Amino acid sequence: MSYAVIKTGGKQYRVATGEKLKIEQIPADVGQVIELDQVLAIGEGDALRIGSPFIAGAVVKATVLAHGRHDKVKIFKMRRRKHYQKRQGHRQNYTQIVIDVIPA
Repeated sequence: MSYAVIKTGGKQYRVATGEKLKIEQIPADVGQVIELDQVLAIGEGDALRIGSPFIAGAVVKATVLAHGRHDKVKIFKMRRRKHYQKRQGHRQNYTQIVIDVIPA
């Protein structure tokens, strides 16, 4: 089974064909096919191709399934004995994709 290591949104992911993945939000419509061109490595069994830093001409194609927001992360800051408390929350946007084609 072939796999690839891609970079998107400042993070690196190991992906295989048919795998669903939540990545940082990208401006694309639901159902649109996108191309992820920052491919760091491609593996097929024991064979492994590694780029420096990217493999030239390699493009992983994916279909956008949905857009959404992750669960809320709660941030609580406190300084003891100083009468200081701060509560804050954050929900990160994401784009869910499914990997279609990994180059050979």
